[in-house]
Amino acid sequence: MAYQGTLGIERTRLVYALFLVCAGLAILGSLLAASDGSVWRWLHYLTKPTATLLLLVVVFRNRAPSSRAYGTAVAIGLIFAAAGDVFLMLPGDYFLAGLVCFLLTHCTYIFALMRDARFAAHLGVFGFFAVIALFVVGGLWTSLPSPMRIPVVIYALALGAMAAQAISRARQLSGTSKGTAARFAAYGGLLFMISDTLLAYDRFRWQIPYNALWVLGTYYAAQYFFARSTQAHDSKR
Repeated sequence: MAYQGTLGIERTRLVYALFLVCAGLAILGSLLAASDGSVWRWLHYLTKPTATLLLLVVVFRNRAPSSRAYGTAVAIGLIFAAAGDVFLMLPGDYFLAGLVCFLLTHCTYIFALMRDARFAAHLGVFGFFAVIALFVVGGLWTSLPSPMRIPVVIYALALGAMAAQAISRARQLSGTSKGTAARFAAYGGLLFMISDTLLAYDRFRWQIPYNALWVLGTYYAAQYFFARSTQAHDSKR
């Protein structure tokens, strides 16, 4: 049994290592791609969703029976995120489809974060993130195409709610056996909000230098922390 446990840990570390390699190559491919048909672009196409799917493998391998609902919800969120990765990287305008996929990711993450913590238990945290979300949308408003305004508002509020619930849950579970897992999820929520804000401003308002480095770097870090939160989420409810 001890050998099997050690082997499982080593395999998980290997998957995490492959994730880091794919994430790095996805960023590199995006930075160096000169055209849609370049080798670097195809490297980006191959490794961007693969990195997310590798985290899905980790989550499925590490779901404990006592936290199956949490791990399953995060896994479903990663599936939606992988679909969103594909839509956002393809040639053509599939931004709305990608937005819907990531909206579903945030909804499933909110569901996961409510499995062992009360929703909106800290109203001040939610109020703060609501203000941040409105400021983000306000800064984009005049640059957004009219058909995109309502979807972006809905998405920003869902993203803010997810980040706020992650922080609120971490505060509720602080000092318990689930505290480490909750902190990982809180880091993920914050990084996801940073990543999506950078993505939106780069697409609709400014051209951010080396945008793939900042957007994908924070995105993969966010997903990594959500995956890690299922690995550490091993106490009984």
